[in-house]
Amino acid sequence: MPSTEAQPRADVASGPCLFLVAQGTRLLEAPARVLLGALDEVRIRRGERLDIAPRPQHPRDLELVLPDARISSDHARLTFVGRRWHVEDQRSRNGTFVNGARVDRATLADGDVIDVGQVILRYREHVPQDGELVYAPPAEAARGLTSLVPGVQRELDELRRMAASPVTLLVEGETGTGKEVIARAAHTLSERAGAFVGVNCGALPRERVAAELFGWKRGAFPGAVAEHAGLVRSADRGTLFLDEIADLPLGDQAALLRVLQEREVQPIAGTRPVPVDLRVIAATHQPLDELAGRHLFRADLLARLSGYRVRLTPLRDRSEDLGLLIAEVLRERHAARAGAVTIHTAALRALLASSWPANIRELVLAIDQALVRCASGTAIELRHLPALHATPTAPQAPAADDPLHAELVELLRLHRGNVAEVARKMDKARMQIHRWLKRYGIDPESFRR
Repeated sequence: MPSTEAQPRADVASGPCLFLVAQGTRLLEAPARVLLGALDEVRIRRGERLDIAPRPQHPRDLELVLPDARISSDHARLTFVGRRWHVEDQRSRNGTFVNGARVDRATLADGDVIDVGQVILRYREHVPQDGELVYAPPAEAARGLTSLVPGVQRELDELRRMAASPVTLLVEGETGTGKEVIARAAHTLSERAGAFVGVNCGALPRERVAAELFGWKRGAFPGAVAEHAGLVRSADRGTLFLDEIADLPLGDQAALLRVLQEREVQPIAGTRPVPVDLRVIAATHQPLDELAGRHLFRADLLARLSGYRVRLTPLRDRSEDLGLLIAEVLRERHAARAGAVTIHTAALRALLASSWPANIRELVLAIDQALVRCASGTAIELRHLPALHATPTAPQAPAADDPLHAELVELLRLHRGNVAEVARKMDKARMQIHRWLKRYGIDPESFRR
C-alpha cells in the first residue's frame, strides 16, 4: 500500500481520516487507515484482493479495492466538496449505508460508520495528518503492540522500543485494557533467556506475601519442610510481572524495593542474600501518584518502578482498532476455526457502538459467547452477541462556519419545524434529517412555537 506525494491541505495538523475497520468475511486480513487531508476523492470498488493506492496520474484520488462479492465494480465515492466529505452511492447492487441507513448521498460527520458490502468503514474528522497516507499494521507485529489510531500507535511504538531494553516498565490503565498482554509482549521482545513470571499482588495471601515472593529456607516456619525459591527467583534471567502492584502491602513494598536496588533477594530464615538477574514490569489500574501522595504507596518504590511509564488507552477511545483486536482474539483463542469466522455488518456496528466498560476483556468474552451461540460455518449475527453497553451520543457542537447546520436551521425556520418539508427541500429522507437534528441537538418543536 504505497504512500503518495500528495500533501495535506495547508497548515492542517489534524484532519479527516477513513478507517477500514473490518472486512466481515475476511476478519484475519489487516485493517487499514487512510489520511484524507491530502485527498479529494476515494473510489470504492470490488477487486480480487485488498488494495489501497492513489490512482495513476491522479495523486489526490485514491482507489479502495475490496475483495467482497457484495460490493459492485463501481460501488461508492467519497468526495471533498464545500470543505466537507460526502459519500455517494454509485448505483451499487447492494447499496451504501451510513450508520445503518441506506443512502444515495450523505454528508459525513465525525464517527459515522459506512457499510459497503460486508465491510465496515469509519470516518473520523480530527486525526493527526503527519503519518503515512495509507497505513496497515505489519503482519509480524507483536500481539498487543499494534493500533490504527495514530496517538495510540505512537505510544505503542515507543513502548516497543523500550521493551527491548532492560528498563523497568510501569503499565497503567483501566481494568481489562490488556496490561498483561503488553507485559508478555515486552518480555518476548527483550529476548531474555529466563521465564515470564506473572504475579497478581492482590491475590497473594497478605500474611504470606513475603514468603511467596522471596521464598524461604527449610524450617523457616511450621510446615516449611523444604526450601522454596519464591516467585522473584523463579524469574531469574527472565521477567517478573507484578500485576496490581498497588495492592502490595507497605511492609512488603520495602522488601521489594531492596530487591530492585540490590538485585538480590533474602529468603525467609536465609542467612545470605541470593543474587537475581531480572527485568521487572509492574501494572495497576489505580492512581499510584495519588496513593504515594497519601502515603499509601511508597514514593521511593514508585520512582524505582517508573523507568518507563505507559498508560493504555481504553477500548472506547480506540474503537477503530476493533477489527484488529477481533483478529487477535480469533488467532489466540479460536485458531482452529479463525479463518472461517465471519461477522454480519449489523453485529460489527453494534460492537463499534459499545462503550466497553470492561475494555478488551469484555470484547474477548463477547466474541467467545457469540462463537458458542452461532453454529459453525455461519456468520456471527447481532442476536448472537451478549448485551452490550451502547455509547451515549452527545449533540455535536457545530463549527461557526458549518454550512449544514446553517442550512438546517434556516429551513426549519422557514417551514416552522416541518421535518418532512425540510427533507423535501434538501432532497433527503426524513430519517437522514432526524439523524442530523440529533447530531446537532436541534429540537424541531422549538421552530413550531
